[in-house]
Amino acid sequence: MTAIKSNIGDFNRQLGDFIDLSPTPFHAVSSMAEMLTDAGFTALNEAQEWSLEKGGKYFVTRNGSSLIAFVVGTNGLAETGIRMAGAHTDSPCLMVKPQAELLNNQYFQLGVEVYGGALLNPWFDRDLSIAGRLVYKDRDAQLKQKLINFEDPIAVIPSLAIHLDREANSGRSINAQTDIPPILMQAQEKQDFNQLLSKRFLADGEQVMDYELCLYDVQQAATVGLNKEFFAAARLDNLLSCFVATKALIEAETHSTSLIVCNDHEEVGSVSSVGADGPFLESVVERLCLNVNDSQAANKSRVLGSSLLISCDNAHAVHPNFASKHDAGHSPLLNGGPVIKVNVKQRYATNGVTASLFRQMCEMVDVPVQTFVSRSDLGCGSTIGPMTSAKLGVPTLDVGIPQLAMHSCRELTGSADPQRLSKVLAHFFNLPGKLKVDLE
Repeated sequence: MTAIKSNIGDFNRQLGDFIDLSPTPFHAVSSMAEMLTDAGFTALNEAQEWSLEKGGKYFVTRNGSSLIAFVVGTNGLAETGIRMAGAHTDSPCLMVKPQAELLNNQYFQLGVEVYGGALLNPWFDRDLSIAGRLVYKDRDAQLKQKLINFEDPIAVIPSLAIHLDREANSGRSINAQTDIPPILMQAQEKQDFNQLLSKRFLADGEQVMDYELCLYDVQQAATVGLNKEFFAAARLDNLLSCFVATKALIEAETHSTSLIVCNDHEEVGSVSSVGADGPFLESVVERLCLNVNDSQAANKSRVLGSSLLISCDNAHAVHPNFASKHDAGHSPLLNGGPVIKVNVKQRYATNGVTASLFRQMCEMVDVPVQTFVSRSDLGCGSTIGPMTSAKLGVPTLDVGIPQLAMHSCRELTGSADPQRLSKVLAHFFNLPGKLKVDLE
């Protein structure tokens, strides 16, 4: 038991380090690329020709915020299909506006825009920093980009005192335009944010052209609870799945072709060149089919007919203070194992066959499994699963680790569950032969 706990502890320390180093989708992709490179994967460029070899390990990025990695199987693509796991790199946050400078009562602030369906209350009274992508012009007038991260707590959104808002605990609403601009400093006059960025991150003669920056809570990931049974961190939805899928792919053998896709923009609808509703995955699958030296591989439809996509995005665990928000028979528990997510309106892509395949895989590696269905009088979120399945025609299911405080700036999950999902995904990648359920 001690060895098992130690193993879980090591896994979660790695997960925590990954999350702490990945305050934005750009940083997350950079972190995954480093993991893959260290494991022997070769970086590909979309703008260049590919020469793929059986047994080879590769990854490609788009926009620096989405990533696809794959292992080319030694078996024919049409024989075993492609074993795919999907996740997303983005999380709800506060994005800095392009002309963000504000000066109010000698406080220098930044205008921010809410990205995704963020819970806003938890952003108050946090030690915040800023990170993201900076585009600049160098001394030779060439456009370049770099990832930046202030790292230090440089901003705060103070709450309004209870004495000035006696209704704060009974129904305070938050105005996203006026209530959440963070304070960066005291100042007599408005500051030039681009100049502040230049001074901190650029050399003399270089000029800020644009940026994609967001605020984040600097508090590091931690294992919490009297018995250390909980894991708390920012961006668990869905960097946890990105890390778990990457770890599983690194452990994948080479007899079957295995792939992970981590898309940006899931939290805002996925409609972009790098989102799940865009062409990134389909383009890579087409190139994979055409570049592998396999006479059967050119028929993409045949390959996808033998494939399976496991869309990994965290699930709603039952909250002890709000248990009535769950369907009584579908109330996942932290540390109860991965959750199969089902929705008859196809907000999740799971069906009876794909769910059964996942249940069987969990049985094979001794991992418990749970099921989530929303209350019939409540809606549910969606994932990359349905739109990816619709674009490719690949059988799909949606699963996820149960968590609390979803879309807060600090979320909570069970400490045992992340490694369990990674174990199932690694088994999925390494299963021999074709995945199928015979019709009687």
